[in-house]
Amino acid sequence: MRKISAIGLMNFILFVTNFDTQAQKAFESIPSRQLEIAYTKTTNIVFPFAIKSVDRGSKDILAQKAGGIENVLQLKAAKQDFQETNLTVVTADGKLHSFTVNYSENPAVQNLSLTTENHENGAIHFSAEKINEADVLLYSGIVANSGKTNAFKRDNKFGMEMVLNGLFIQDNVIYYRIKLTNDTHVSYDIDQLRFFVRDQKKAKRTATQEVEVKPVYVEGNVDQIAGKIQRVVVFALPKFTIPDQKYLAVQLMEKNGGRHLGLKIHNKTIVKAEPVNRL
Repeated sequence: MRKISAIGLMNFILFVTNFDTQAQKAFESIPSRQLEIAYTKTTNIVFPFAIKSVDRGSKDILAQKAGGIENVLQLKAAKQDFQETNLTVVTADGKLHSFTVNYSENPAVQNLSLTTENHENGAIHFSAEKINEADVLLYSGIVANSGKTNAFKRDNKFGMEMVLNGLFIQDNVIYYRIKLTNDTHVSYDIDQLRFFVRDQKKAKRTATQEVEVKPVYVEGNVDQIAGKIQRVVVFALPKFTIPDQKYLAVQLMEKNGGRHLGLKIHNKTIVKAEPVNRL
């Protein structure tokens, strides 16, 4: 009987030990990241997947998702020197992200990327379905060679002119056709030609947004506009629309020069885009 009891006791100890180990695995704690936010500065967090829900520990935190962007959260303090609180974010991959939030007028980190090795660091994810690259190349060429104009936004400076004269859509891509004209004999070396979604006005106590939109393809030369030359460039951007209080900014910057140009494209223009397959 003693032998049987000893065996029984040993089995019971093993059972309890195993149960405790399994319980620890089942109730494994999720670490909380330390985060500082300010009253006059915006903190940006880039998540590896789309944000599905945001829970603030207190109203002292102002939180908003960037318009049209799935994985960027912007934070500010609603008041100065608030008491420590927390923030919980759930992303589309089913993961819970926990933050302990404190006030600091000069946060040690203002732009935090939580993207994994399988995602481009700091990448912005737009709400768009899969894009067929072969179709994008084909449609960009069609738009570039089409003589049809259905939009007109213009800026010029010192003999350089930039004109948006075509706006077309096919599937999940909008094609922006821009004509660049150099009326001088001085070549125009392009430093950058970029697209941004910007706030129309800076709203009081909200995070001011400026989000760059990366083209999925560019048709044409965007390095240099030689003297007395006119060039057509087509930018294929993911399909999106813009709220009334925002606009799409097109920024053309000259390398080592001052002939910088810009266009403001509002939603009322974007929604007039015509199908490429009708050209």
